[in-house]
Amino acid sequence: MTVPAVLLFATFHTFPAIQGIFYSFTNWDGLSLTYDFVGLKNYYYLFQDENVLHSYLFTFKFALISTILVNILSLAIALGLNENIKLKNFFRAVYFLPNILSVLVVGYIFNYLFANVLPLLGEKLGIGVLATNILGNEKWAWLGIVVVAVWQACAFNTILYLTGLQTVPPELYEASSLDGASKWQNFWHITFPMIAPFFTINMVLAMKNFLMVFDQVVALTGGGPGRATESISLLIYNSGFQGGEFAYQSANSVIYFIVIMVISIAQIKFLQKREVDL
Repeated sequence: MTVPAVLLFATFHTFPAIQGIFYSFTNWDGLSLTYDFVGLKNYYYLFQDENVLHSYLFTFKFALISTILVNILSLAIALGLNENIKLKNFFRAVYFLPNILSVLVVGYIFNYLFANVLPLLGEKLGIGVLATNILGNEKWAWLGIVVVAVWQACAFNTILYLTGLQTVPPELYEASSLDGASKWQNFWHITFPMIAPFFTINMVLAMKNFLMVFDQVVALTGGGPGRATESISLLIYNSGFQGGEFAYQSANSVIYFIVIMVISIAQIKFLQKREVDL
């Protein structure tokens, strides 16, 4: 029963990945029938490429800020929904709705809002900050991408935190209330230690997904203004498939994969150790 799935996975994932590693040691442009082996030259030049270094810096900055924001907001929303409020299931569905929407569709909608609705609203209200399109500002365009990415990512993370909160025994809160514990003490000494495994999952998945940001950048800025918001994924796509740098960007993809893997493993090791300490 598993053979068809294994064959499909190997055909569309494993084999292309191995091909990419192979081509990273060549000078193939993606179209020619011939190519030459160049060894580690592609990897050597990557570390001297300013565009590559800038894309890594932008992606790391974006991923770090977005990961922190999405986990803070998701946990706050989950704690609020976990309280005994009316229409709890309705609000859960509302908060989960962004997760089922297409990333590109959401990006284009927010692009319209940033470019047309908010500037018009800012002019009418006399708010200078809103009167200009933030996506056209080289210094602040990345904030627009953060807003969209965090808004949509909160949906999935909130559901995971809600699942974790359901595993906390109510008896613990009853015992703490008898001791006169405050809400903050309950959260820090009971809630957070009990949902620490869910925090680990959310942190690792969020960081991985944000490091691979692509659709939001395409829909909102296209990597601009200039190359101010060009993520690693977008650079690999544009230069590899459209710029004739297939082998060169294949090497970039290999390094990119290693970086994501190392960061994910480091997160898991550190956060799991924190789980034990808590």
